[in-house]
Amino acid sequence: MTTKNELIAAVAEEAKLTKAAAQAAVDATFDIIADALKKGEEVKLIGFGSFSVVSRAAREGRNPRTGKPVKISASKAPKFTPGKGLKEAVNG
Repeated sequence: MTTKNELIAAVAEEAKLTKAAAQAAVDATFDIIADALKKGEEVKLIGFGSFSVVSRAAREGRNPRTGKPVKISASKAPKFTPGKGLKEAVNG
């Protein structure tokens, strides 16, 4: 699977749902995770992994074309940490 549509089709087949119902479920799942992260909450899916937000401090970078210093402002970024079950599934 490489696209959201392929994920929806696989969920529909696995859960014996219509594609519309599977799309609603997938969209709702993504929305709930995104909303929790916006609030600064962590989402833990035991056996799969955890979604969290990390803060990045302001720092100085360089413009790759000119080499001049550039200020990079502080930001927040989503982070995913795979769980033990997912690691084992990938590693066989």
